[in-house]
Amino acid sequence: MLGHVPSNLYHQPLAIRHKFLVMSHAYTPGLTVTEQTVIRKRQLLPIPGTVLAKAGDRVYAETVVARAELPGKVHVVNVANLLGIAPDEIRDYLIKKEGESLERDEVFAENKPFIKWFKTEVRSPIQGKLESVSTITGQALLREPPRLLERLAYVNGTVVDIHPGQGVTVETTCSMVQGIFGIGGETWGELMMAVDSPEKTLSASQLLPTMKNKIVVGGAFLGIETMRRARELGVASLVIGGIHDKDLRELLGYDLGVAITGTEQVGFTLVITEGFGTIPMATKTFELLAKHAGQKASISGATQIRAGVIRPEIIIPRQADAEAMIPVQATASANERTGITVGSQVRVIRDPLFGRIGQVVELPAELKQIETESVVRVLEVKFADGTSAIIPRANVEIIQG
Repeated sequence: MLGHVPSNLYHQPLAIRHKFLVMSHAYTPGLTVTEQTVIRKRQLLPIPGTVLAKAGDRVYAETVVARAELPGKVHVVNVANLLGIAPDEIRDYLIKKEGESLERDEVFAENKPFIKWFKTEVRSPIQGKLESVSTITGQALLREPPRLLERLAYVNGTVVDIHPGQGVTVETTCSMVQGIFGIGGETWGELMMAVDSPEKTLSASQLLPTMKNKIVVGGAFLGIETMRRARELGVASLVIGGIHDKDLRELLGYDLGVAITGTEQVGFTLVITEGFGTIPMATKTFELLAKHAGQKASISGATQIRAGVIRPEIIIPRQADAEAMIPVQATASANERTGITVGSQVRVIRDPLFGRIGQVVELPAELKQIETESVVRVLEVKFADGTSAIIPRANVEIIQG
């Protein structure tokens, strides 16, 4: 963490600011692409409920770890008006008691005329129960059955913490890839490579019926037709280097705002590893995913780019044996910020070099004036094609591994 920055620092001469900033350690957002790490996932209910798992339990992605009931929808029936009675007489005409269950179209109130042809019956519009009646309004409240809400473990792992009434924390030893952006919620399936190179485009014709419920990995780009084909086939998730924003807009039917993603209902989860446009998937990312093809993985498209960063992720649990397990204390958190050093792999996150990946070859101590006339700290990055560029440190993120 950076040390305390004096409140008047930015009113000081450039030389003083330079001295202070050089003494401080520079940090940059990290993007995790790693073969082995230990993570903990908190799986919590949105409302209070019952925790079903116990500390130490071995759980799987589809294991229900907590459950709650969402109250059913309420329907109001004006019994007094339908029967032509005074509101305070309503209880005299009920043939069902409060709290009793009802079937759809079942009679729960009726009048008792001398001539049966004039009889009026009040039928339930739903299956549910007669929750309450009011002698003030003459209305009956009918409630639909509660809706079961279940929280799944999402990843294969071990329950290490219980949150009473809320859920659990699951720990897993895994390989992990974080993306730049995603949509859609938590799901899982077998990893399947659809292309043999990170530079290739994933076309609709490459998606096959055998990819149903699979996590399909492409290369540099996929278009709207491929996404429609994925939805048609029931593909669980697509992982790709880049897409065009207009295709995403067409898929969703609206423009995404700045809020967190992850609740979209488009038929599959989408994770973009590099950015918007046709951008080859990073070689390290592609090779890691290809290495684990055929294995079960968990994936989430949830993304938040403001404070409290949330990144889309692909988690590939490892076998729970002694060789695979590593101490939690020895592993950096996936969200931990790490200092840049010479040799760090970084990705450029601003134009005109957006999406390019390279290695830091120099970290100049002096501040440098850039095109905007701002004076900032910079670094030199060398790319795979042998070219290099001087880039503001704020314009890159570390690829952790």
